[in-house]
Amino acid sequence: MTTDNRHGGRLLAGILLLAAFASGATSAEKTPAPKLIAMAAHEATSPAFRQALTDTLGADEMKKGTAFIGEGADFLWAVESAVTPWLVVDEKPQVAMKRIKPTNLWFATGKLAVYAPHGFHYMVAGKKFGGSLNVTAYGPDSYAKPGVPQGKLSEKMVHKSKIYDGMLSDWWIYAPAQYDASKPAALTVWQDGQGHISRTGGPRTMNVVDNLIHQGRIPVMIQVFISPGDIAAAAGTPTYSFVSNFSKTTGRTLKDSMRSVEYDTVTGRYARFLREEIIPEVASKYNIRKDAYSHGIQGSSSGAIAAFNAAWFEPDLFSRVLSHIGTYTSIQWQPGAIDGGNIYPFRVRKEEKRNLRVWLQDGSEDVESPHGSWPLQNIQMANSLKLRGYDFHFSFGAGPHSGAHGNAELPLSLAWLWRDYDPAKTEQLYEMEAAEKEKPLFRVKIANR
Repeated sequence: MTTDNRHGGRLLAGILLLAAFASGATSAEKTPAPKLIAMAAHEATSPAFRQALTDTLGADEMKKGTAFIGEGADFLWAVESAVTPWLVVDEKPQVAMKRIKPTNLWFATGKLAVYAPHGFHYMVAGKKFGGSLNVTAYGPDSYAKPGVPQGKLSEKMVHKSKIYDGMLSDWWIYAPAQYDASKPAALTVWQDGQGHISRTGGPRTMNVVDNLIHQGRIPVMIQVFISPGDIAAAAGTPTYSFVSNFSKTTGRTLKDSMRSVEYDTVTGRYARFLREEIIPEVASKYNIRKDAYSHGIQGSSSGAIAAFNAAWFEPDLFSRVLSHIGTYTSIQWQPGAIDGGNIYPFRVRKEEKRNLRVWLQDGSEDVESPHGSWPLQNIQMANSLKLRGYDFHFSFGAGPHSGAHGNAELPLSLAWLWRDYDPAKTEQLYEMEAAEKEKPLFRVKIANR
């Protein structure tokens, strides 16, 4: 079973998102951001700085005007230009750049607010040039810290599904250092799991979990990282040749992925897959709690609707939902046969209220396609949750279909979802925060024309 060509464009966007999740590793010849920024302050005229800048940021990226590097609040931008470029960050006043004589390389340094995404571009001879809307300023809780014990990531496992006709799925389990087999632990399931298994990848999930557990801001939790499966691999088809626009971790090709079928289909099938197949395997290895109060689920893009879908159909299994750039659109809609994610804002308004706590995130530059409008659907979701009195938070920025925003605020969102957690309880009636009750519904203004 594979998805057809109707889903190809949207799936490709999901594929690129997975690549963004996995990015962030630095090779041996690259200079760490703090050192490169220090060199910019004290050795800007040296050949060593010029070489480090090129090796780290890449000559092509500097020519395109997309090169930057940062750690925490400290950032450096570099661009190649024959005339004076001016840096514009977050649409604020232009910043003068310094030229590295006798070259046409220019650089600037600055500070950005952490736990937030940012964007930049250049003005060159009065015209906009280069830039990116995917600048992630991580807060301290996204980095490994001295003295904070690190958990253990399992080896990759492969699950063969009965519910999905022999589909093979790669998955991993991350157990925190504080896990005690004599005490049942909470649980969170992460979709697109291959994007969470690197400490220097986009979300930096393991670092965040280590730090928040150490601080007591979230409970001791077992993390399940599960990737989309494929059917062709189960049938023995050779699908493991590397394709550049797909995950290096799985090595599987676009045509074999079950991602959209699993994630975008609005039925209880994926939730049943987690309940009947994956979670029992986790429980066979770790002592985990069984109450929905102690279970969370997270996803990005199609993975986000998969997370919400699982909690919607199985609220006695998951009660805490983290949705990044959620695909609440019609990708798997089959008129008269299967609902698409586009129906969710209306289902939330019309159907029986579930006992869920939800963090939504999206950006104004997210995708517009024949399947629907990602930003408008997320705004609709937020308003629907508000109208029905859900305990929700909506974080809306200016970003595109990217993990930058959700990755930046991951420590904040996890702490919010698990706030007031009491291990002595097995249930809680979630209620909208008083501050949210006082706020108006979200409204839309056309700003680009």
